[in-house]
Amino acid sequence: MTGKDNAASKKRERTLLAAVLLSAWAPLATGYAVLVSRSTAQLADFIRRSVELLALVISWLVFRRLARGEFSPRTRARWQKTTAWAVAAALVVSGVAMLATAASRAGRFQPGGNVWPGLVIACLGLAVNTWFWQRYRRLHREAPDPIIAGQSNLYRAKALADFWVLAALAAVAAAPNHVVTRWLDVLGAGGVAVYLLASGITGAWRAGISGLRGAETRELQKTEEL
Repeated sequence: MTGKDNAASKKRERTLLAAVLLSAWAPLATGYAVLVSRSTAQLADFIRRSVELLALVISWLVFRRLARGEFSPRTRARWQKTTAWAVAAALVVSGVAMLATAASRAGRFQPGGNVWPGLVIACLGLAVNTWFWQRYRRLHREAPDPIIAGQSNLYRAKALADFWVLAALAAVAAAPNHVVTRWLDVLGAGGVAVYLLASGITGAWRAGISGLRGAETRELQKTEEL
């Protein structure tokens, strides 16, 4: 690895670590918000952020390991693909759980309570996640990498989910007793569930395919050099 490549790798690793550290507080904060509110969307947001933190930690650890060791292209691709599938499985399982939660509360749950902590968290999350989305997009354009591409896709979906949660909680804060608000709250949980399912499936597919293609390209280049 050249000095330039090493510097770029360290920059990416620092970005991944920063994402983990900034996301570590989110499950605790949203957990508190769930306790003081009665919002289905807030509960879905808590589960979503917890699962996403796990995905971020896995991605950072794998990137760190690959950056610090000498691995064959096939081994690197296998690590990347395994990570993608592990993250995807967690997201899909969480998505199914959220769909079940939304369905069970659709007919008898009335949103209310103090949703302002959740609104603040959603606003901050939208700003931070949009920044990381754009950051990972730039890093991937500079030097394509399946893990970085997966993070870009994840943060794009995180930003969209934060926007959806923000809209649902704003409706609860403005008109908690309106019938439309109740359904918007439940649909907010459904929207988060769809996001989890879609990002899990497409993220695994994209990262896995990118990793395999990258390995094949590197193997071909090494063969040509010989």
